[in-house]
Amino acid sequence: MPLDIDLIVVGSVNADLTAVTERLPGPGETVGGGRLRRDPGGKGANQAAAAARLGARVRMVGAVGDDADGERMRAALTEAGVDVAAVRTVAEPTGTALIVVDADGENQIAVCEGANALVGVEGVEFGPGDAVLAQLEIPMPVIVALAERVQGYFALNAAPAIPLPDAVLRRADLVIVNESEYALLPQLAEGRLVAVTYGSQGAALLARGERVAYAPAVRTRVVNSVGAGDAFCAALVLALRSGQAPEQALATACAVGAAAVADPSSQPAFGELAAYSG
Repeated sequence: MPLDIDLIVVGSVNADLTAVTERLPGPGETVGGGRLRRDPGGKGANQAAAAARLGARVRMVGAVGDDADGERMRAALTEAGVDVAAVRTVAEPTGTALIVVDADGENQIAVCEGANALVGVEGVEFGPGDAVLAQLEIPMPVIVALAERVQGYFALNAAPAIPLPDAVLRRADLVIVNESEYALLPQLAEGRLVAVTYGSQGAALLARGERVAYAPAVRTRVVNSVGAGDAFCAALVLALRSGQAPEQALATACAVGAAAVADPSSQPAFGELAAYSG
């Protein structure tokens, strides 16, 4: 059954160029024998696609270039069930992520922001019943504007790890980071509710730095970890908004994240959220 949740995702849209190699290159090293993939990506688009496939009504706010990649990324979101009316076409080229993934699913990523630098929320309406999910692959002034304008639930995936203005941290109902990002952002110890992922060690929810819930990771074969965190973010927001208790919501999000790492795409196909809720 589809979820009775309206989610607005404000964030990045990228074309992912992925080289799958036996191992990651070291500094100055060339590793041969790679296989090249070209997929839709970007933290924002990944989260929007995951949320739509999990059953929510999703609108994407972002920007793409007037180029073939922009057309492909917009089409991929539409295919996933995302409303792309607020994805603008701008003069900059569509954002691109250059990714290397090894045989164990570990990765290295360099992002060229392109059109994502021009994402804005002018003219976007945020109703009191809307949940909003954003990330930090778009300009910080946009995040500040969201903190001021969002009337309903506001979740922020603080990745990549960039210090947050106090007003943003105070306003966010939920901040989601991985273990490394949490260590780089000590201010998150003051966050109202912070979800921290620990890879194979599961995930926890912290309230003002105190752990209030924990869920173990779900064992799976790792194929590609690039979109796993994005799938986790989408699932956790939807699980909490659908009324799941904190530990159950974490467990649901961990199950969705495990399904994501077992898929080579950054925007995997998912069943509805209930299928991952035990």
